[in-house]
Amino acid sequence: MSSELPLALTPVEAPIPQGTEVTLDEHATFLDRDLVSGGSPWRLLRLTGASRTVAARWQHGGVVQPGEERFARTLVQQGLVHPRFMGTLNLEAIDVIVPVFNNISSLRTLLAQLVGFHVTVVDDGSPDTNEVARCAEDFGAALFRLDHNEGPAHARNVAAVASTRELLWFVDADVSMPNAPDVARGLQVAFADPLVAVLAPRVRGAEDSSLRDRFEQHFGPLDMGDRSGLVVPGGPIGFVPSACLMVRREAFGEGFDETLRVGEDVDFVWRLFDRGWLVRYDAEVVVTHRARATWRGWWLQRQHYGASSGELATRHGKRLAPLRSDPWTLLAWCSVLVGQPAWGARIVRSARNHARDRFFASADDPNRAANEVVVRNMVRAGGPLSRALVRTFGAVLLVAALHPRLRARALCAFALGTAWRWRHHRFHVTDLPLGIADDLAYGVGVIEGAWHTKSLRTLTPAVTKSSMGFREAFGLTSSTE
Repeated sequence: MSSELPLALTPVEAPIPQGTEVTLDEHATFLDRDLVSGGSPWRLLRLTGASRTVAARWQHGGVVQPGEERFARTLVQQGLVHPRFMGTLNLEAIDVIVPVFNNISSLRTLLAQLVGFHVTVVDDGSPDTNEVARCAEDFGAALFRLDHNEGPAHARNVAAVASTRELLWFVDADVSMPNAPDVARGLQVAFADPLVAVLAPRVRGAEDSSLRDRFEQHFGPLDMGDRSGLVVPGGPIGFVPSACLMVRREAFGEGFDETLRVGEDVDFVWRLFDRGWLVRYDAEVVVTHRARATWRGWWLQRQHYGASSGELATRHGKRLAPLRSDPWTLLAWCSVLVGQPAWGARIVRSARNHARDRFFASADDPNRAANEVVVRNMVRAGGPLSRALVRTFGAVLLVAALHPRLRARALCAFALGTAWRWRHHRFHVTDLPLGIADDLAYGVGVIEGAWHTKSLRTLTPAVTKSSMGFREAFGLTSSTE
């Protein structure tokens, strides 16, 4: 089992260099003269004096000036500031590794796009080994032949050990990028930050006329969305796929866990995070990935992704929880679901008052700050919670809808969680059955994974701690309005 990864430098050892261009994250919000919210994962930070002035200057882009290097590093580590490095493409620093199994036509297309790069093809036990060898030879790529199909983790590790350059660029055979040099440069420049271990581009579905391809253009399972940022367990970008991944060799260590045939990428980036490295996702750098060729393959892909959560949970515990919430947000929305919205409103009001009196008393406008942080976040949590519920328990909700007394509530939760995926996309009627099938396949996989590992970790919500007690939440103690 490949698990040993090197430790990163400590942040204090790697301040952001003077003159580096930085930009405050677009989702960061100044609540008053001192408070800023945002980051990955979300946090509330109090910046005073010169720190507040510097952060405000970076809101629309600026450079790190003398004396600001360590402060910039602090905000970068918290996902509140993003550095922008400049540079040219250096092909001599990159080894491209392409694992392949029985996908000759896609491999040929990809290798044609990678002409000029140092490419190693790893044939992971394909039956027609001669065809893979001819394809690699036609495009001047080195070739490793594995006698048996060992899975992508093993294939990548074998090639990584045999290569020598400082950056490893793992690209699956079914990825396409006509602008490969631009993609490589867009990923490579970020390694100017010595704490960055991995850069991942956005992996969108390939354009085509089939129903599956049209669906995957917006909802592909490898597409992490249009928001760039740090990859942090539990954050807005929780993981990135290994379909296209550039990795610093110094951070690679023993590489991917070869006992995982699916989910090895999630495990890898989370272990890097635990060792102090930064993993970044750049949504402005885009490659494409074709949908599975058959409906059965499409369903099984989703099911396998869900099933991988069981093994991942044995390594990463609550990070694989189906949903995460503080107890009062969860209870407020459960109150709405069971037909008692007044209880939910009372909980939200109590949480607002609690935060106002305990955390925002010194703010310019305590009520506004509490409303912005507590009320808006609790209200906005309804969509993501319902989405997470449908993603894992969609089949359970549909079964519950068969019961007359549960039907309305189960269907309401299912409808909201299903519709939530279209909040940023135009709705097409033909996408609806695929969206439902996508969720059901993944949910079936999660249940399958839990069964195989004999663990309920992937079916148990992670409820975080709260400083507000039960009596205060329900207005049973005095509270100043």
